[in-house]
Amino acid sequence: MTSTPDELAASARELALAALHEITPATTVGPAAGHTVEESGAVSLRFENRLPGYPGWYWTVTVAQLEDEQPTVLEVELMPGDSALLAPEWVPWAERLAEYRAHQAELAEQAAAGRDDQAETDADAEDDESDDDHDETDLLHAGDMDGVDIDELDDPDDADEDESEDDDSDEDDDSDEDDSDEDDSDDSEEEEAEDEDSPAGEDFDEDIDVER
Repeated sequence: MTSTPDELAASARELALAALHEITPATTVGPAAGHTVEESGAVSLRFENRLPGYPGWYWTVTVAQLEDEQPTVLEVELMPGDSALLAPEWVPWAERLAEYRAHQAELAEQAAAGRDDQAETDADAEDDESDDDHDETDLLHAGDMDGVDIDELDDPDDADEDESEDDDSDEDDDSDEDDSDEDDSDDSEEEEAEDEDSPAGEDFDEDIDVER
């Protein structure tokens, strides 16, 4: 007589635990967590997992029973539950390699674009420096403005005063020269007078000597 799935799950519980204890310590197996009826008629019994690093996973033991036979263990495994932490879905190597190459090509394009931007920035900086050099050479003398000497734009009154001072200075120089000429003339006349007096005195002395 064949048992129903619920009857099989109840009767095969001890058998399932014994099978689990053969592959994992009893401390890693928790209490029963229900069962599932497979399409083939087999029953999968679940037990909570206490292994560290596997939250949400369940120990699963699949058993089957033929008519007029004892239940038999078909498979023992650790299966993830609905809240289990799972590894990413496996991707074939060819697809992963294609993705890797596409990513590398994208990085190369970005690097080339970055170099082009840097070159443009350097070129702009050089142009700016060249413009600055031209600006410096185009600057006028410190005393010039738009090609006009600022010194030439002095106040006319100041210019007249300067000219008047120059004239006064010239007149003073001329007056000093005239005074100097007059002094020289007076000195010359005095010397001539002395010369004229001197010979006469000498003749007088000679006459006196002759008479004696």
